[in-house]
Amino acid sequence: MAEKCVEPIVVLSKKAELTEYEKMHKPIIKIPDKVKSCEPFEVKIKVGEIPHPNTFEHYIVWIDLILDDHFLSRVMFVPIIMEPEVTLKIRVGKNAKLKVIARCNIHGQWEMEKEIRVE
Repeated sequence: MAEKCVEPIVVLSKKAELTEYEKMHKPIIKIPDKVKSCEPFEVKIKVGEIPHPNTFEHYIVWIDLILDDHFLSRVMFVPIIMEPEVTLKIRVGKNAKLKVIARCNIHGQWEMEKEIRVE
């Protein structure tokens, strides 16, 4: 049997109904409804509509932030000491797609997307 060499990403943005298991892993992205061109704004990210476990055995390892197809940042988390939440400031000059990928140490990678609208 071939070894698993690439871990699939569960894309939650395309699902209408989520299970409790999916809600626990869902990256939540909060941004303003509209932003001003080239002015910084806050991107707040947390993992889980339902709180995700945060133990040494089961935790969120990191969160990646991607703008369109450009990698912006990876935030690493230490279980128990840190919660899987982060606020970052970014700026854009045009409408764009923000993608967040969260990595659970047991259940793999989970993705959400949100559109950024520039006024």
